Amino acid sequence: MAAPLANEHTPPAQQTAARFQSLDFLSLLVAVLRADGAVLFANAALETTLGLSRRTLEGVHFAQFLTAPALLQNALEGARSQDFTALRFEASLKRVHQEPVHVHVSVAAADLPGEVWVELWPLEQQARQDREERLREQAQAHKELIRNLAHEIKNPLGGIRGAAQLLEMELESPDLTEYTQVIIHEADRLQSLVDRLLAPHRHPYLVGDVNIHEVCERVRSLIQVEYPQGLRVEQDYDISIPEFRGDRAQLIQAVLNVVQNAAQALSARIAQGDARITLRTRVARQVTVGRERYKLALELHVIDNGPGVPDAIRERIFYPLVSGRDGGSGLGLTLAQTFIQRHHGTIECDSAPGRTDFRILIPLP
Repeated sequence: MAAPLANEHTPPAQQTAARFQSLDFLSLLVAVLRADGAVLFANAALETTLGLSRRTLEGVHFAQFLTAPALLQNALEGARSQDFTALRFEASLKRVHQEPVHVHVSVAAADLPGEVWVELWPLEQQARQDREERLREQAQAHKELIRNLAHEIKNPLGGIRGAAQLLEMELESPDLTEYTQVIIHEADRLQSLVDRLLAPHRHPYLVGDVNIHEVCERVRSLIQVEYPQGLRVEQDYDISIPEFRGDRAQLIQAVLNVVQNAAQALSARIAQGDARITLRTRVARQVTVGRERYKLALELHVIDNGPGVPDAIRERIFYPLVSGRDGGSGLGLTLAQTFIQRHHGTIECDSAPGRTDFRILIPLP
């Protein structure tokens, strides 16, 4: 439902909120200041970063939240005297009970006299968004390459297998069939690999209501059947998370692939009997996914106490055919990433010896 338009009977605070309500959809931190530097409006992203409500911020001099208040004061004076169109500088933004965050600040005079816009880009967040975008583009390029390559391999494989079968029928010596069987076996193995490479592109996207905890419990039961001893799968759920629209089967497959990857990395600890995987769900607020801002998102963590992801492949673990173990196909995490991206989400990994955390983020309505 569209917000009602402000009029002369609307209280001033509501009129201000109505004027700037579109700023709440930006991931950019924005403050609209009066000429004296007092906050007239702060968008939702800035509220979240500072840890203070909009109502608390209104009327407070914004310079006190910056480690370089003099730079903002100089910028405000320049805006009032119209000495520049926009002034940029770097500073740190103070936060409640948290470390300051380094930001790039842009100060510009607004269209209405007596108002100044301050835009802040958290440099760490910007770097993370750039990295996510780069990884997404690289992953897409690799998937297209692999899919095209798989299609090119598929047809010759059938010919090789058929020719080996025909040759086997013509051989008079049974001893020579051992060689044709090797050809047939290897052709079948490569065919299986090609089918798995093409699998993500063959799955239809079937949308329905999804309860993430039903997904997690299904995965947990499957893993416990596969690893009945030596592995404990712990639940740490936020049961307030609402249902959302998605493909339940694809999400089960995505989470299962991540959990199986963790279990395989825990082989040594499973043998010792102290392997542990934790499934943790939380609600994340005011998050940015793919440069879009969402008020709510599902945050699912798959945490294990294994040796960690090897440094050599840490930046490439979601690429096709990249595996950290002998005999691994390197397709499980690639398929998981594909299914999560179909839900407009992201999956990332934070790993160190003794703790690896795969974090899945999916926007909620």
